[in-house]
Amino acid sequence: MTLDNIKPGQACRIVRVNLGGATGQRLMDMGFTPGAKVKIVRNAPLVDPVDLTLRGYHVSIRHQEAGGVEMEEL
Repeated sequence: MTLDNIKPGQACRIVRVNLGGATGQRLMDMGFTPGAKVKIVRNAPLVDPVDLTLRGYHVSIRHQEAGGVEMEEL
């Protein structure tokens, strides 16, 4: 399952980031590393962005980026 398929209120754990290049590196720099717990706060009314909490702070990313983050449910 990928991060863009998680519903608001659900918590999950990152398995791996399947994005390369600058986008993948930027997500890793922001804390999207294997084992990190993520909770979806909400989806914007027009789908993008996804608002989530990660390592104690709020992050908003595009659905396209969220599709490259493989997750497992807690």
